[in-house]
Amino acid sequence: MYNVTLFGIDMVINPVAFTLPIGENGWTIYWYGIIIAAGFALALVYGYLNAARLGLNIDRVLDVVLVATPVAILGARTYYVIFDGEPIESVAEFFGFNGSGISGLAIYGGVIGAVLSGFIMAKIRKVNILDLLDLASVAFLIGQGIGRWGNFFNQEAFGGPTGSSWWGMTSENVVYDFRIQGFEIDALAHPCFLYESIWCLTGAVVLHILSRKRKFSGETALMYCVWYGFGRSIIETMRTDSLMLGNAKVSFLLSLLLCLGAIAALILINKKIKTKAKQTEYVDMFKDEIAAEVNTEDIVEEVAEIEDTTENTEE
Repeated sequence: MYNVTLFGIDMVINPVAFTLPIGENGWTIYWYGIIIAAGFALALVYGYLNAARLGLNIDRVLDVVLVATPVAILGARTYYVIFDGEPIESVAEFFGFNGSGISGLAIYGGVIGAVLSGFIMAKIRKVNILDLLDLASVAFLIGQGIGRWGNFFNQEAFGGPTGSSWWGMTSENVVYDFRIQGFEIDALAHPCFLYESIWCLTGAVVLHILSRKRKFSGETALMYCVWYGFGRSIIETMRTDSLMLGNAKVSFLLSLLLCLGAIAALILINKKIKTKAKQTEYVDMFKDEIAAEVNTEDIVEEVAEIEDTTENTEE
């Protein structure tokens, strides 16, 4: 149980949703897992409703999802373990089982795992990988936007002091973290989970609208990289629990590279499309001029034939 204050509203948060009477100690179901599952389900619904619009066969897409989902979970755990810095002494510990459920996941590891396994399955099931990534990009944002509320129930993924008298949150976890970080323990923390949730859900709406007018396959996926990478890089600077690579925040570096790389790719591809369009326009115009010349010659020949016929008749 956590005593939480968010935006001046006091509340009591229980990370446990309920316990099933299974086994000796029961089977504890956490809100974190329920919310992640809800985000995943909504992402699937979006994919189901929009697959045909992108020319994808939904049955083949589901085959890809069935393989990519467990690989994504494994990737999220592996990414976390690599950059967490804590030694892993057993297989059970690697998979995060501490007696109450799986813990320690990183979204970037999940996305990397999903994309790599999805690419392989897309090849096997003959699904256009770029169209699939366009569809998955909006679905990812929906899942991420909903899933971040699981961090709220676990009281994690918050940032440093806001410097505000009301904007922010506090709880036992915030106080504990601020004491370790050397911050004032009465200060309010940035609710980074909320920032990212709003950013992702807004992005899902924006990218869905833009995807209806996409110029090439893969465009929406690149826009996802720009949108999420930009927002995450900013939010990551506020967080106090970031995974580190030396003195650098791993997710900040990855987000920045993802954003800048996608911007560069979009600029180059759109420039190439415009160049090709101009070349096509020139060729079409040239064809029209040739056609006009051919038509003129035909008319001249027809007139000459009529004059010859007239002369023969007069004779």
